[in-house]
Amino acid sequence: MLYWLGVVAFALAILISVSLHEFGHMLTAKGFGMKVSRYFVGFGPTIFSFQRGETEYGLKAIPLGGFCKIVGMTPQDDDVAPEDQPRAMWRFPVWKRTIVMSAGSITHFLLAGVAAYFAAISIGLPNTAYPQTDEATLAQKPVITITECTWVNLPTTQQDCVPGQNGAIAGPAYAAGLRDGDLVTQVGTTPISNYGQLTQAIRALPAGVVPFTYERNGTTATAQVTLVAAQRAPVADSSGATTTVSVAGLGWDQRSVPTMIEYGPVEAVGATGSYGWFLVERTFEAMKRIPDKVPALWHSITGSERDPETPISVVGASRLGGEAIANGVPELFLNIFISLNVFIGIFNLLPLLPLDGGHIAIAWYERVRSWLYARFKKPDPGRVDYYKLMPVTYAVILIGGAFTLLTVTADIINPITIFK
Repeated sequence: MLYWLGVVAFALAILISVSLHEFGHMLTAKGFGMKVSRYFVGFGPTIFSFQRGETEYGLKAIPLGGFCKIVGMTPQDDDVAPEDQPRAMWRFPVWKRTIVMSAGSITHFLLAGVAAYFAAISIGLPNTAYPQTDEATLAQKPVITITECTWVNLPTTQQDCVPGQNGAIAGPAYAAGLRDGDLVTQVGTTPISNYGQLTQAIRALPAGVVPFTYERNGTTATAQVTLVAAQRAPVADSSGATTTVSVAGLGWDQRSVPTMIEYGPVEAVGATGSYGWFLVERTFEAMKRIPDKVPALWHSITGSERDPETPISVVGASRLGGEAIANGVPELFLNIFISLNVFIGIFNLLPLLPLDGGHIAIAWYERVRSWLYARFKKPDPGRVDYYKLMPVTYAVILIGGAFTLLTVTADIINPITIFK
């Protein structure tokens, strides 16, 4: 039951965010004096509608988005009444049209930002330095978590680690003054920028005093850490035999770095910005990988195991939202919502018709072209003929529709799941 409530709640949250996207277009268009004739949530047959001023508002039967009709978006629109011609959108300055067309994406970014700030001060934001996979561990910033006690000799039975008892000592890092959340930047004379380098530097050192340079709350300091020779878990050599290795012990555990970090009301502002930029970078990386993931999506439909790195649709995102609620992980629900809004906002600004970014690109192309013609004292070539761009527009719609159908099918037949 909780699962389906989560699915419905997430789908509703996305529907609301898309409706607010269209509301952003409408609000800015009306603010500049453009005429907005219709604002509807959903598509298909109309369930109900009402007139307020010059705009018709309503709800349609298929809850897959929404739209607002701004009169005269292009010079080729042939449904503009003579009395509305002065208020046609294409007649307004390019900067005003840019604001109107980008208002939808800005709304998504604002929703993501508000949700991220709320998460930061309540349930926490994901620690982007936390290792997600073995490979990723080596690339993450070396933000450490300190253990106050460590073993010089591994015990043969399960027991508590108490300094001074059964081969246990106080953690060298803790004793030297290092604390949870410190960012190690140098070990001895070796610069450190990630977990892999930190681990290698420590393992290459003998027991003894080594200076550790670290950052804490924006301040750089150095701690003199006394590394000790400590046994670690058995490892297998090339012949298959196992031996207990002895390495310089520091008394830290990168696996215990917190996955979520809560912030105060002031700190949360910066944390929200950092997390937002992290998602922006990840979104562009994901977009670049989309063509490579299409074969994997197809294979997941035809019987292969679903690659968890393949794109998902709103259907898949809603299912993950349902899993998050069913398993008592509301932070996952919220983070998926935040990530999806960032993705939609960026994707919608791509310079392709019929996306908003396509309209923005054409508006600025016209402006730059007119400026150049004026510089060379040539007559203004006028507006771009949208009809000539229809083949490209149809191609984008066809490819986008096919990709959407592919991801929705994969999310129904072979969905990505987080909780097995």
